[in-house]
Amino acid sequence: MLVVHTKKELDEHLAEWRRNDDHIALVPTMGNLHAGHVSLVQLAREHAERVVVSIFVNPAQFGENEDFDQYPRTLERDTRRLKKAAADLIFAPDVATMYPFGLQDATTVSVPRITENFCGASRPGHFDGVTGVVIRLFAMVQPDVAVFGQKDYQQQLVIRHMSLDLNLPVSIITGSTVREDDGLAMSSRNQYLSDAERSKAPLLYEVLSAVGTDLQNGRRDFEGLEAESISKLMDAGFGVDYFSIRRAQNLELPDRDCDELVVLAAVDLGGARLIDNTVITI
Repeated sequence: MLVVHTKKELDEHLAEWRRNDDHIALVPTMGNLHAGHVSLVQLAREHAERVVVSIFVNPAQFGENEDFDQYPRTLERDTRRLKKAAADLIFAPDVATMYPFGLQDATTVSVPRITENFCGASRPGHFDGVTGVVIRLFAMVQPDVAVFGQKDYQQQLVIRHMSLDLNLPVSIITGSTVREDDGLAMSSRNQYLSDAERSKAPLLYEVLSAVGTDLQNGRRDFEGLEAESISKLMDAGFGVDYFSIRRAQNLELPDRDCDELVVLAAVDLGGARLIDNTVITI
């Protein structure tokens, strides 16, 4: 497995693969990898002969007072994990490679409407940072497919919208959320939880799943379900940023006849922000 840091090195290996007519898959990450990331690499392998994993802690998607400086940088450990997962290449650029004019003068891509609520509302500028770095990676790697995780549900919708709207020649694939044995969605930020908080954290998915069951059983008082769920989480000590039932395809408000829903939530527990969701087909 190759590890490269510059655009020139990346171009050399990509050119060789393209001469061999290999399809290329990209898995964008910020590193500090866990089994969820590995599952995305494995999914990427099903769609391409070559898999590139980018590792870049993107300063543009962190707001003030967020954890950019504390976010774990674990390239050596990540390299070992990706070698076992049979990735072909790690692209680990520095900030100057990704933003040659600096962050203040960086070109941005904004996706309207779908970014206005949920994580977009509570983290202003976050999705502009996400789309900005993803479109740079698409331009550098020029992948045939790119793989993102369902846990970041709003994010993968934003990227899918951007790619379709700009006619980017890349297929977006969403991989299922990988969970711990007790249901907690795997996340690099789970390590911020204390032991007591970690034992409480699975309640988030339990509540999401219970709402999913109620919806599949025919319950349609969406606001009532949301209010009950928020109350359960707050009573257990979670700070609730949002808990909402929406149309799965665009995060618009659903009606009683909607046949595909997503229940999505973001909560604060101790020093960790946890996001999760469940998709319901009725």
